[in-house]
Amino acid sequence: METLKEIRTRYLHELQDNILPFWLEHGLDRKNGGIYTSLDRDGALIETDKSVWFQGRALWVFSTAYNQIEKRAEYLEAAGNIVGFIDEHCFDSDGRMFFRVTAEGLPVIKRIRYFFSEAFTIIGYAAYSEATGDESYKRKAFELYKKAKAIRDTTGILIPKFDISTRPMRSHADSMIMINVLSELRKAWPEREAFLTSEISQEIEACRKYFIHPELRLVLESVGPNGEFLSDHFEGRIVNPGHAIEGSWFIMNEGLRENRKDYIETGLNVLDWMWNIGWDSEFGGGMIQYRDALGKSLSEYHQDMKFWWPQCEAAIAALMAYSITKDDRYLEHFLAVDEYISERFIDREYGEWFGYLHRDGTLATPLKGNLYKGPFHIPRMYMKAIEIIDSIKWD
Repeated sequence: METLKEIRTRYLHELQDNILPFWLEHGLDRKNGGIYTSLDRDGALIETDKSVWFQGRALWVFSTAYNQIEKRAEYLEAAGNIVGFIDEHCFDSDGRMFFRVTAEGLPVIKRIRYFFSEAFTIIGYAAYSEATGDESYKRKAFELYKKAKAIRDTTGILIPKFDISTRPMRSHADSMIMINVLSELRKAWPEREAFLTSEISQEIEACRKYFIHPELRLVLESVGPNGEFLSDHFEGRIVNPGHAIEGSWFIMNEGLRENRKDYIETGLNVLDWMWNIGWDSEFGGGMIQYRDALGKSLSEYHQDMKFWWPQCEAAIAALMAYSITKDDRYLEHFLAVDEYISERFIDREYGEWFGYLHRDGTLATPLKGNLYKGPFHIPRMYMKAIEIIDSIKWD
């Protein structure tokens, strides 16, 4: 069996010799700026529009690879290419960000139900500021955070999914993503540590108050305004194991940093509950996309598929839990998801990972990217796993 040290070596190789080169070669738009993500199996471009989510995410990835892995000029050059495209083309005149733009940067879609374009740009700006020493970008990140928070918290700005007079709801994604956004912003701006740490605590408390339900041993994605379990509706019962597990390691990570045992306990509980409902032992492993909180039938067509990103989040969370507890159960979880990734998702012929599998592990589509899959979850998994392995202290 591989040691964690050997896995670290393999992960570094996958990151530097497979994942990042694939996107540098096939995704980076050296003509217009920014990055394409809609690529076929061999890297051929199959959609010329650009996801604004992924401009911010890719900016974070290449800046963080430069900051944490190796100061390669190609990483910083890619980040500079992307940040210029963001600044020039991804903001509307009202300060809000687009969701999708053309290759040249003309607006295509502005999804005013969400603030996630802003969220991912914040983490990209923060990491780019660290990489370059350009403090204007940490200031831009902070101002954009204040705007994103106001967008989320001011009634009437975001368009709700349902009529608020009939079915007011809260979304787990809103607080969960803010934990990560604030954590990345704090790295770039340690002078504002106390304020940003307090903001993180508020977001964690919101997750615990509204979405983490110990009586169900579940995390709910959508709840009533006071955390009510909307058990009569598909949306109220939906459970997203990968998303909740992602949140679990955000919370554990903060618990480690702030020496908060209660946060660590919360994160471990969430990981345990969601692993139990999400890991698909019946069909050979892998983290399944959705479950119903009451075990009822689901309505989503992709409910039993296995996407790339929940596997990434499961690997990070299990490895982090092992680093904290030294409980071999978590190491077994990590090794199981690592094996599933290696056997099913990594494309040994053309590079990168496949994104979408059927429940039995067979390939659903060979594409390598679209407007939702690109260089983020996979390189983040490799970088975070390397960081965790390096942090483990043996007795």
